[in-house]
Amino acid sequence: MQNWTHSAVEAIESDFHRSADTHLIKLALDACPNIDVYLKDESIHPTGSLKHRLARSLFLYAICNGWLSEGKPVIEASSGSTAISEAYFARLLQLPFHTVIPAGTSKQKIHQIEFLGGTCHLCEGTDIYDAATELARELDGHFMDQFTYAERATDWRGNNNIAESLFRQMEHERFPIPSWVVTSAGTGGTSATIGRFIRYRKLDTKLCVADPENSVFYDFFHTGDRTLRSKLPSRVEGIGRPRVEASFVPTVIDAMQQVPDAAAFAAIRVLEKMIDRKCGGSTGTNLWAVARIISQMQSSGESGSIVTLICDSGDRYLDTYYNDDWLASKQIDIVPYQAQFEDFVGTGMLAE
Repeated sequence: MQNWTHSAVEAIESDFHRSADTHLIKLALDACPNIDVYLKDESIHPTGSLKHRLARSLFLYAICNGWLSEGKPVIEASSGSTAISEAYFARLLQLPFHTVIPAGTSKQKIHQIEFLGGTCHLCEGTDIYDAATELARELDGHFMDQFTYAERATDWRGNNNIAESLFRQMEHERFPIPSWVVTSAGTGGTSATIGRFIRYRKLDTKLCVADPENSVFYDFFHTGDRTLRSKLPSRVEGIGRPRVEASFVPTVIDAMQQVPDAAAFAAIRVLEKMIDRKCGGSTGTNLWAVARIISQMQSSGESGSIVTLICDSGDRYLDTYYNDDWLASKQIDIVPYQAQFEDFVGTGMLAE
């Protein structure tokens, strides 16, 4: 057992040292000469998303807690990106991987999970947790449970987590200490890591979390009611939850914004024209919140920098967010929001 544990940790650490840090892209916004906006591009990880960091941390946490052993199946409940990343690490360690995913998960994500050797179990509705727990029992496997362990598996004090990387990259910029960092929440692990790091390093940066429709995080932040439930799943894959997850830590967050799904999908259409790349819906959710903050800063005559995340590539959503027929089938009209965001790019003010 100990020999396998040593080998497993070594394999994950070796993989980490083969991977470069993610890029920090400065977004050209001529209408905002005193505000600099940066996109930390988490899509360049080996598994294509922000969740690569989480999956690495979850595997190391499970291994070092003695929950994983040679040949033991790994089970997860995931809307896609976490499952892709966990399938990658499971294959690295030669462990069987199974994931319970919502039935509406994009075909591209399912293909990537299966390409990496994972098995997908589609689940109708929002109750993927119980299905994953039962599957782990049937297979005598370990339920990774990202929604419980995300905030504790990552060392928020440093060790090259996303917060340490982000602030280190900002050191030589015009405004090295960001006024705001903007992210969205799926498990809540990223916002917890960034929020704790800001406080630990005694920084003046504020943290804003953007939440999509059909998610209870925004209401929980304002009410403190952990019993909140949504009957509908989030349409922005990877973020928003129908219940309050254990890893979501509201006390490290300074502000939350609720962003319409149509606004998020419109924002990534405009962003594609600006950086010549497609990005996922969570990136659009982040970007709409950034536009609101910039508008407030412009109105107040403030200067400074804002950092947000490119969470994953839009190539995973060609049949959904970038498909006009899919948008129409969901009764999502992005046209007015797209006009608003294009006007924001030209004026620096978002008129909602």
